[in-house]
Amino acid sequence: MLLASAGNVPFWSTLVRSVGGLRPANLPLLLGAFSIIALFFNACLTLASFRFIAKPVLIVLVFCAAGASYFIANYGVVIDKAMMQNVFETDTREACELLSWHMAFSVGLLGLLPAWLIARADIGFPQGLRGLLVRAGIAGGSLALAVLLLVLLFKSLAPAVREHRELRFLLTPTNTIQALHGYLRSKWRTPLVVAPLGRDAMRGRARAGNGRRTVTILVVGETARAKNFSLNGYRRETNPLLARQPGLINFSRVASCGTATAVSVPCVFSALGREHYSDTRAASQEGLLDVLAHAGFQVLWRDNNSGCKGVCDRVAFEDLSQPAPGDPLCEGGECHDERLLAGLPELIRNGTGDLVVVLHQKGSHGPAYARRYPSGFGRFGPVCTTNEFEQCSRASIEAAYDNTILYTDYFLSKTIDLLRASAAMEGVDTAMLYFSDHGESLGENNMYLHGAPYMFAPSEQTHVPMMLWMSDGFSGRFGIDRTCLMARRDQPVSHDNVFHSVLGMLDVNTAVLNPKLDLFRACTRTAS
Repeated sequence: MLLASAGNVPFWSTLVRSVGGLRPANLPLLLGAFSIIALFFNACLTLASFRFIAKPVLIVLVFCAAGASYFIANYGVVIDKAMMQNVFETDTREACELLSWHMAFSVGLLGLLPAWLIARADIGFPQGLRGLLVRAGIAGGSLALAVLLLVLLFKSLAPAVREHRELRFLLTPTNTIQALHGYLRSKWRTPLVVAPLGRDAMRGRARAGNGRRTVTILVVGETARAKNFSLNGYRRETNPLLARQPGLINFSRVASCGTATAVSVPCVFSALGREHYSDTRAASQEGLLDVLAHAGFQVLWRDNNSGCKGVCDRVAFEDLSQPAPGDPLCEGGECHDERLLAGLPELIRNGTGDLVVVLHQKGSHGPAYARRYPSGFGRFGPVCTTNEFEQCSRASIEAAYDNTILYTDYFLSKTIDLLRASAAMEGVDTAMLYFSDHGESLGENNMYLHGAPYMFAPSEQTHVPMMLWMSDGFSGRFGIDRTCLMARRDQPVSHDNVFHSVLGMLDVNTAVLNPKLDLFRACTRTAS
């Protein structure tokens, strides 16, 4: 009863809304739905009602339900395989930002207290064959009655469940068990041998003889949603510097591959595309960075986040997220994104070949938005300075988030200035492509953070920013018509285009390149 009721308040709230509200006419339907779930839980728990097993199982389940219920109720997230992947693959600092006294109280009330009562309870267990028969009878009877109720109420429940598919991700602890099972199954199936991809890659003959080196920077943003970029019409001026960058091309209608880093980053660097992506398939073959390395580029991943999710396993990697003593760009146990640019001019100056550098931002990762930017970028306010959103107004949460976008504006503009200076002083052709991994919910429909299943994720989590800057030497060398690209900046594109467009902009010839997904193909002077 506890699991079906107090442990599932968000589930019942959503179900009540989906059937038209808490009205007298709906009470039989809601009581029937509650009975179905309670009977189902009773049947499952009866099968585990053996001495030395029952109490540990119950204690684990109430803690799972308490934790899942807290995050669902306070952040509007849902528990699925992708969210479970986030739990296991996040770093300690990100995890600690989610801890609060409110969480401790909630988990203590719904988890620790029931667990203590369960541990102290004196439970009798029927023994021998009779005990097995009793358990089988209770479990079978409960399931039979649940099925009967489901048949009787199916006509009324089916439309609500069909229209609100998120319900199955809100029911605890079954959502946690399903998510954990899906995640572990995908991890266990990950192949040990990675299949080669694009081993035929080579640079175009017409441009390979150019004596100038190329430096291409791919900036992977974190939790930046396009809606809050003033370049896309947002009411606050969150992009004052980028708006003044000559030659910047802002793509305004870009869809992400996923709603969480653990999905979007492997997906965007793979050749699979969103429709064919799975973490197992992505891990089983090489990706964009490998193809670039096969073509002869020097590839480096610089990280200020929680890693590259496997996409940089076979190229050079630098972890710049760990604070160094006395570093002015680090404070409070983490570093700001400007640290990704440290030593980059020297790296470009001393390079001996064509270089591709990936900069993985900390960006706008929540819920502690106020920690993502230096104090000098707190232009909008008042801001929410805690990770307990229930203590903050929605306006203050949004203000803190907008300050992270303002800092990203500064970081990207500084990156462009660095590349422009390198092009002038070091004689290299330079370019920057920026895209965010996914967006963020800031209270719309009472949803916060990200990670919603893609099938019903709000646009705030899937509509992401993307922009391109090229030096004159770069666009001239590769025959890229910037006016043509500018005219196409408002056409719908997605993360699916990134893999093929990066190969296209660098004139890499390979059988794995899909010209239809190459944004540059129609805007190069060699295009047919």
